[in-house]
Amino acid sequence: MDYIEKTVKKNYIYKGKILTLRKDDALLPDGKPCIREIIEHSGGACALYVEDGKALFVRQYRYAYGESIYEIPAGKLNDGENPMLAAQRELEEETGIKVEKLELLYVAYPTPGYTNEKIYVYRAYNGVKTQTHPDEGEFVDTVWIPLTKVKEMLKNGEIKDAKTIIALQAYFLNE
Repeated sequence: MDYIEKTVKKNYIYKGKILTLRKDDALLPDGKPCIREIIEHSGGACALYVEDGKALFVRQYRYAYGESIYEIPAGKLNDGENPMLAAQRELEEETGIKVEKLELLYVAYPTPGYTNEKIYVYRAYNGVKTQTHPDEGEFVDTVWIPLTKVKEMLKNGEIKDAKTIIALQAYFLNE
């Protein structure tokens, strides 16, 4: 059974460059009132690229966690942007790899309890090396890691980013 909640009123608290915060008045399936705190986000796209037995990662400092982590190239969708084109754009901007083909693996809901964000997870193929074009204020290292080492990193928790874990698990399930 679907237990649908009804939005009574959307109350916007904050609108920023990356997210919007709402505190909504809603009704539970039994008709009782409740408050739902929601983060609106335009979504993101990422691309796993594998070549010659190695996976391509970026390693960058993530302020919210206070550490540098391994991730596959990814970025926020611009308003109305096609997710596949966003994945291609981010892969080229961050790593200098331009690809001809992308395959959608999953559309993931990273935190369905409080955000509407969707992440489009792609596998990229047929890359050609070009120039990197990182966004202003973006500092990333490009790292090629052998797939045998990537499996070890997944098992020991060294890869912490959810979208990267999803992409890699999909890859290893289908190899």
